[in-house]
Amino acid sequence: MKIIAVNGSPRRNCNTAALLEQALKGAAAASAETERIDLYGLDFKGCLSCYACKKLDGKRVCAVKDGLAPVLEKLRSADAVIFASPIYFVRITSGLHACLERFFFPYCTFSNDKQTFCTRRLPVGYIYTSGGKKELIDHYRHNLNVFESFTEMVFNEKPRVMFSYNTSHFSDYSRYLHSAYDVEDKARQKAEQFPRDCEAAYEFGAGLAVRAKELAAG
Repeated sequence: MKIIAVNGSPRRNCNTAALLEQALKGAAAASAETERIDLYGLDFKGCLSCYACKKLDGKRVCAVKDGLAPVLEKLRSADAVIFASPIYFVRITSGLHACLERFFFPYCTFSNDKQTFCTRRLPVGYIYTSGGKKELIDHYRHNLNVFESFTEMVFNEKPRVMFSYNTSHFSDYSRYLHSAYDVEDKARQKAEQFPRDCEAAYEFGAGLAVRAKELAAG
């Protein structure tokens, strides 16, 4: 059983990546083979609207050959997938958005008869981090619902979702303009809440692996 985790953050060692690593540890503890992919180390673009994946005699895969192509192949064969992203401008990062365009669009049909070419159920998880507090979630939740809805439509499986709020932006706030944030509050969050979020991410990954096992067992 293979679980692929996609880090949609340009930072490879900060909040989003830390939670993703814990999720993979949880998945591994549930006997899954795991792999993490950092999108911002790849050279790729979003969907180019070539429609090769919609041709009657074509393959239902993205035809663009670039740095994302081998990633999409891995995602298609995975038993479960985790996508992780910080919230930038009330939505996921542009890198993860581009990846999801390329991943989902070949499965989507232009037919009234069915909505997806996918013939299996795939467990998918989304991990989001935000420097804002939980109260702000209503301002951008509808933006995140877009790909979550496509996930359920394409893979016939409601995605699992977790958030980590009020995360730290910098290791040293004194070097940056930060009057909108309470540094002591950020320090408390990092010391007290973020470790709990890491524990939740561990259980998140383990739960996704268990669900993948259930589906594999029929």
